[in-house]
Amino acid sequence: MVAYGALAFIVNVSPARAAPVTLLALGDSLTAGYGLPAAEAFPVQLEAALKAKGRDVRVVNAGVSGDTSAGGLARLDWALADKPKTAIVALGANDGLRGLDTNRLRANLDAIIAKLQGAGVKVLLAGMEAPPNLGPEYGQAFRAAYTQVAKDRGVALYPFFLDGVAANPALNQKDGLHPTGAGVAVMVGRMLPMVEKLLDQVRP
Repeated sequence: MVAYGALAFIVNVSPARAAPVTLLALGDSLTAGYGLPAAEAFPVQLEAALKAKGRDVRVVNAGVSGDTSAGGLARLDWALADKPKTAIVALGANDGLRGLDTNRLRANLDAIIAKLQGAGVKVLLAGMEAPPNLGPEYGQAFRAAYTQVAKDRGVALYPFFLDGVAANPALNQKDGLHPTGAGVAVMVGRMLPMVEKLLDQVRP
């Protein structure tokens, strides 16, 4: 209340509402929503699930179909223009499909996370599995690239981005590689607890 002589006025001052936390979803076609209506893409479904949990979050779709880990690194400056506070790095599926060097995969993921951390971004790394036809040795080295980077950079690792969806015809499109909208919902549901922990690292 502000008083001027005999007059008094009630002044209501509403606190400024904080901007939503920006979460960058950096990935390939699995993130971009290849073959799906825009409303069924991973970033859209994740944002809706987080909002249903009471989280004020904006999820940026930084998925580019066909991108390798090298491609993700090359466009990272562009992705950082959104000034995210948090990020999910979900790259490597195309590295595996092409049988690319796992040492390069590791180096690219490490460079991506280092750059994100340098910008003050909290990171969740989403792992991927190599196609089984490339053999167990390649598969082990591929998996190890993610675990090593997560350890070296001190970030949480969600072991397999397609957990619960891969190799399930009911949850994949006809190509057997890309999830349906229902498949994306499974991915979001399984990953949600780790995403919430990621968001908890950001100060209000």
